[in-house]
Amino acid sequence: MLTFEEKLTIIESFPELQRNDISLGRINFHFEESVFDKKIVVYRLHPNGNGFVYAEQINDNYTIDSKGMVNIRNFTERELRKVIKESITSLRESNPFEETWVNAENETLKIVHDLDFNAWNIYAGDMLDGSYATYNAATDYLHQEGFQRLQEDIE
Repeated sequence: MLTFEEKLTIIESFPELQRNDISLGRINFHFEESVFDKKIVVYRLHPNGNGFVYAEQINDNYTIDSKGMVNIRNFTERELRKVIKESITSLRESNPFEETWVNAENETLKIVHDLDFNAWNIYAGDMLDGSYATYNAATDYLHQEGFQRLQEDIE
């Protein structure tokens, strides 16, 4: 496990993040150029090594909490750099996110990130099938319904 100082050095190596000291020795790091209302990338980095990174819009299998944060307590240097880079990229993106999912009957659904409402919508053609607050909630629904992401969307 990385120490607080090691995590701090890694996080501070991202020049696009601004440090914001908060209570009890904890530190937040903001990405002021975010195209969303969301600006906090690193949340409550604590001297005990605990902390969180915003990962809600990242197309990966992170376990996130209700605020869209992934706990980085046990992350390696490589994992921490990767999640921070992906988080910044996700907050910088202004192009719509879209993925195609298919089931065994070759039926397709699309996940589209609605930037205006920060919702993850599932479409069957032009028809809205469902709307979810997080990417993980939308993909959980698709998995339960027997859909898998198309291989070219994974790469």
